[in-house]
Amino acid sequence: MWFLIDFIRNIMNHILQLFRFGRKTITNKLSIYIKTNTGRSLAVDLDPKWNIKVVKELVAPQLDLQPDEVKIIFAGRELDDNIIIEECDLGEKSILHAVKARPRKKNLDKHDLERNVIEEGIEESSSSKPLSQTLVDLQLENEERENISDELKERSKAHFFVHCSQCKELCPGKLRVRCSICKGGAFTVHRDPECWDDVLKAHRIHGCCENHEIPCVTNDQGDLPFAEFYFKCARHSSGGESDFAAPLNLIKINIKNVPCLACTDVVDTVLVFPCASGHVTCLDCFRQYCLSRLMDRQFICHPDIGYTLTCPARCDNSFIEEIHHFKLLPKQHYDRYQHFAAEEYVLQAGGILCPQPGCGMGLIVGEDCLKVVCQGCGFVFCKNCLQGYHLGECLPEAPNSGNAGSCLYEFDPERAAYARWDEASTVTIKVITKPCPQCRTPTERAGGCMHMVCTRSGCGCEWCWVCQTEWTRDCMGAHWFG
Repeated sequence: MWFLIDFIRNIMNHILQLFRFGRKTITNKLSIYIKTNTGRSLAVDLDPKWNIKVVKELVAPQLDLQPDEVKIIFAGRELDDNIIIEECDLGEKSILHAVKARPRKKNLDKHDLERNVIEEGIEESSSSKPLSQTLVDLQLENEERENISDELKERSKAHFFVHCSQCKELCPGKLRVRCSICKGGAFTVHRDPECWDDVLKAHRIHGCCENHEIPCVTNDQGDLPFAEFYFKCARHSSGGESDFAAPLNLIKINIKNVPCLACTDVVDTVLVFPCASGHVTCLDCFRQYCLSRLMDRQFICHPDIGYTLTCPARCDNSFIEEIHHFKLLPKQHYDRYQHFAAEEYVLQAGGILCPQPGCGMGLIVGEDCLKVVCQGCGFVFCKNCLQGYHLGECLPEAPNSGNAGSCLYEFDPERAAYARWDEASTVTIKVITKPCPQCRTPTERAGGCMHMVCTRSGCGCEWCWVCQTEWTRDCMGAHWFG
């Protein structure tokens, strides 16, 4: 009989849901997911005009709970019953967390009592409006937060910008939070972030995790876990809790109406350099600044940050730490930025770049190694002079005239073949020829075996096309014909 009673109860619950929600016309449907701490996930359509109490009434029967036993958690907050859905910064395919309210423990020891006091403080501070409605712009100081005028309240709300890999451009962002231990989203924070360090650095803000029946703790004493903040793009549907976008923390709403450092225009969205003065530039001027430094290869290879820039005013301690800001450059220029950054990394590490046109592969070689074989194009060259591998000493560089008024024009006769008007000819010569290892005369192989004999008068060096060294029996046995 018990299964029949259970069946009838489920039917009655279903009829009740149809009665409550079926006759309501959803004028602007919002499709979201509701996850429970039992592992279930429900796909529901909500009307943005509904409040959280309606959501609880919709979800409670699915969890075999009463509506007043359900907690709805989103973006680090337990949402009150009277919160309207459209106020919560929800997008399509967003996730709400529905969990059962935990009963309070009795007969607590001192540590548990302290923990309960913290949890009560978290519930008191977090059970209210969603984070998107209460969070103040992170660039404001504490005194400025307390004295915001009514006309600036809306503008001073926190605005975030991200670089979205899906949209491939600068986009408005949404702040989200999860447990630093289990990475679950049924997590409530004990206070709002007050600065960018609270958001970007670990172990700054505690919270309560309710993703499981047994809550996450950081140690044997049961200390509360920390919040882990991350960002999503606000322009497209959520890709779940694993979806995230790179935060561009230097880009801000210009709530103080500061003019651009370069063009002096006052614009709404600006980049604030991380210097003590907080110099401001509009995004167009920032792109021009990056582009000019990039073309002159004046970016700085910082050992901890990477290939970056400082404030244009050359302020101390003003390195741009989040290099995703350079994705504001057009794609072809950002690709060049990455190319230059890779080259600088190799050079800083004591490596060299393959001198063959069209290659440029980075190579790390030993200090005593003079003969370098490129793993990319196979070019064999001298580590010291970066010319084709040779026997004997490297040729000295062509001397430069120290007299600015002199009309003398000096050049290296051996390199005359490369100084062609047609750049394509220069590249072709370097690609299809190899220098004689003894006299450096560019030599083209037109077929036949790998045994080369230099035809330059007075040289006659016999050498191997593959090894670029003198011809030996080993060359004859290993690759005479390829």
